[in-house]
Amino acid sequence: MTTLADFAAAVESLEAVKALKFSRWGYSLTNAAHVLGIALLVGAILPLDLRLLGAWRSVDRVALARVLVPVAATGLLLAVAAGVVLFSVRAPHYVKVDLLAWKLGLIVTGATLALVFHARAGLWVERAGPGQAAFHGAASLVCWLGALLCGRLIAYFPG
Repeated sequence: MTTLADFAAAVESLEAVKALKFSRWGYSLTNAAHVLGIALLVGAILPLDLRLLGAWRSVDRVALARVLVPVAATGLLLAVAAGVVLFSVRAPHYVKVDLLAWKLGLIVTGATLALVFHARAGLWVERAGPGQAAFHGAASLVCWLGALLCGRLIAYFPG
């Protein structure tokens, strides 16, 4: 049976991963794409979640969601795609870092909460009651800001 460590070592030994690891532009552009994805995701989610919590009541919630939900979804897809590539470059190290498991758990939880919330409240949250909106806004903030914090801390904790 293959362990997670064996899988990580196999990923890191792929020729494409080796090439990326030593490519100044490839790795730099992938890292920039990851940061851009996070900026789009958190930059869109933060104001939407604050609106769901009751801030800016004069701003129409549906209109705000129509702008920010696609931005957040695009950011999530970009951050995940680039993140998988960045993971591959140091996979054996990252599988030993507990914060990565926390980060991934928070991302999966945040994405699942968003899918369930939008399935129940409508894509543009037009059917969300105040309690449902506030719960989602708070839970979403915890997940996405927690994932952001874990992601930043990974660089400072050895495996």
